[in-house]
Amino acid sequence: MRENVLKINKVFQQYFLTQKILPILTIEELDSCNYLRDIFLENGIKVFEITLRTKVALEAINVMSKNKNFIVGVGTLMSDENIQNAINVGAKFGISPGISEELFEGCEKNNFPLIPGVSTPTEVMVSYNRGYKVLKFFPATVLGGIEMLKALEGPFPDCCFFPTGGINQNNFKTYLSLSNVYGVAGSWMVPKDLIEQKNWKKISEIIKKSSLK
Repeated sequence: MRENVLKINKVFQQYFLTQKILPILTIEELDSCNYLRDIFLENGIKVFEITLRTKVALEAINVMSKNKNFIVGVGTLMSDENIQNAINVGAKFGISPGISEELFEGCEKNNFPLIPGVSTPTEVMVSYNRGYKVLKFFPATVLGGIEMLKALEGPFPDCCFFPTGGINQNNFKTYLSLSNVYGVAGSWMVPKDLIEQKNWKKISEIIKKSSLK
């Protein structure tokens, strides 16, 4: 299994080589995918996460995965059933809010890349000792944000974090300036309320303002 985890770590290096901001999407209506697809293509967004929080989530992953320009991840991954369903609809990686033996085993036996969610040094140790080097730090701001990540760097110098939860337009660059932050993730680029309002112009404007270029 450890060999599988090493392969997974290499996959993430490829996925996030040029994109350090991971948009998180929660999609309620399937037709939203058509508009978001065009916005992402226009702005060079290739990697993103679709959460398993709605009835159409798996269908949305399937629709977006059919575009060869995209690498679609599945969020809110919590069980072996979630993993199998995500793989079946074309998801390329998973992100979880926490960790469990079932989740680790399910991803490893399927060679399915996972960014495990951690919130404590103990969970970091469990994930790291299993071979995972890229970890989701969640919920970031509630757990101390910047200061907590700085504190974690001492005992875990080889760990890289994807802070999520409270990341926004005003603080994402500060997070990215930390040496142990691999990237940031958040829904601020594609807010759920703007998707529901079908305000595609505003979403496009936010994405452009969030560009690191």
